[in-house]
Amino acid sequence: MNPTALVLFAAAVGALLGAVVAVAILGRRPVAEKVAVVEPRISSVVEHLHAPAVLVGEHDEVLAASAVARSTGFVVGTRLGLASVLEAVRTARADNSHQEMLVDQPSRRGAEPQTLSVHIVPLEGQLLVLADDHSEQQRFDATRRDFVANVTHELKTPIGAITLLADAIHGAADDEQSVRRFSGKLSAEAARLDQLVSQIIALSHLQSADPLRDGEVIDVEEVAESAVERATAFAQARDVRLTLRSASGCQVFGDPRQLGGAIGNLIENAIAYSDMGARVAVVVRRVGGPTGGVQIAVSDNGIGISADDLPRVFERFYRVNYDRSRASGGTGLGLSIVKHVAEAHGGEVSAWSEPGEGSTFTITLPAAHETETP
Repeated sequence: MNPTALVLFAAAVGALLGAVVAVAILGRRPVAEKVAVVEPRISSVVEHLHAPAVLVGEHDEVLAASAVARSTGFVVGTRLGLASVLEAVRTARADNSHQEMLVDQPSRRGAEPQTLSVHIVPLEGQLLVLADDHSEQQRFDATRRDFVANVTHELKTPIGAITLLADAIHGAADDEQSVRRFSGKLSAEAARLDQLVSQIIALSHLQSADPLRDGEVIDVEEVAESAVERATAFAQARDVRLTLRSASGCQVFGDPRQLGGAIGNLIENAIAYSDMGARVAVVVRRVGGPTGGVQIAVSDNGIGISADDLPRVFERFYRVNYDRSRASGGTGLGLSIVKHVAEAHGGEVSAWSEPGEGSTFTITLPAAHETETP
């Protein structure tokens, strides 16, 4: 091969090798990932939802998220913050299916842990993840179950006693003294059952009704006087001195029957948990000036409540002294009713007590304005 041909052959081979190398190099270059296209309207809706909401791409990346999702840790950076939700997202993508699940989200910054109901919906190659706080519903369901269980237990006691006493009366038909004794106990259990059923109905009504919807301006002094009058016979029977001191012009807005019942419950409790010869004082006063509130305080110098029991006295069916409560006809619902009445009227109830020194229960309500109407 002559020199000229050799040069041309070398040049051709070099060019060919260069082309092959170039192709090889280009073939090893990473192909740019396809950029996910997010429909602006969908993104806007997700970002403005007032619940955890996330739009997830095909590589598990977060394409859009609501502020709540980010602030609660449901989304961390560009990824979902809960491993169980991420796993469900991948399952939904693989099966092109709708996924539902309950997941516990740990607390952040002192907040209570949440139970989230999570729904994952395939959406044109992307996934929409929506979460709803299920915690309140779970607490409500648990409270309802406890309430039904407690009601069932409490109703069984007087019903069982009535059944036994009826049998005892039948068996002692020829013994007049025994019949009188048993019939007296039977009447007491029937009265206890009637009171329990009435309070259960009242508590149920309080939880479903709004006393301010059809409310009226109430003169608290008049309501307190009526409550004291109703409790006078009970106080005299236990040799308890019952007094009322009230400032004039103390008015609140709400339901006088409910408020009177709440005050009456506090007075009856104070009498029941006081020894013979004790004192129970009811005080109605204004607090915080003309635009402030009205306080109704019921104080006694009775047996008092321990520091362990005091935080629980407003729980349904909770009794500090079960035997004494039953002896006085208590149902364990009175203070719970007081709490619900106070809260339904926009106020609160508080308790102070020292064992051996007595107790003070105080209802604080917002004062009614002269221009206030139902």
